Amino acid sequence: MRITIKPELYRLSARNPLHWLAVGFGSGLSPKAPGTFGSLAAIPFYYLLLQWFSLPAYLVILVASFTIGIWACRSAAKAIGEHDHGAIVWDEFVGMWIACIALPSGIVWMLLAFVAFRFFDILKPWPIRWFDENLSGGLGIMTDDVVAGIAALGVVQLVYWLML
Repeated sequence: MRITIKPELYRLSARNPLHWLAVGFGSGLSPKAPGTFGSLAAIPFYYLLLQWFSLPAYLVILVASFTIGIWACRSAAKAIGEHDHGAIVWDEFVGMWIACIALPSGIVWMLLAFVAFRFFDILKPWPIRWFDENLSGGLGIMTDDVVAGIAALGVVQLVYWLML
């Protein structure tokens, strides 16, 4: 079986830490469904963050990840020559981490967060679509996924609250 890398991805530099971050440590290089693979790759990092940091520290890390992500995604998009290329998945990492804020323990809740995030990220209902269409550069790449993460967070927390 031969894996074909899209030619535009050769413009990325494996030595550039911003590019490495933007492609989710390589998870975005998947030839099929890179956004889904990026979202899945974010999950082990979430559990590491959860183990090492309190909720306030986790939120600070989210803000820092978003801010650095603007820079990293802009750099990778410029190198590739395409705004929000599918290989750029750092926005999926941050969106998933937002969907998992105060996540109840259990695999079912992680599965719900993942499915809800992918639903909002793929379908882009309003206002997610507005951010996707009206913001450019690294901020545009990051913001629609942040809003999708917030929507998924709302779904998870609502379902949890309804089950109490």
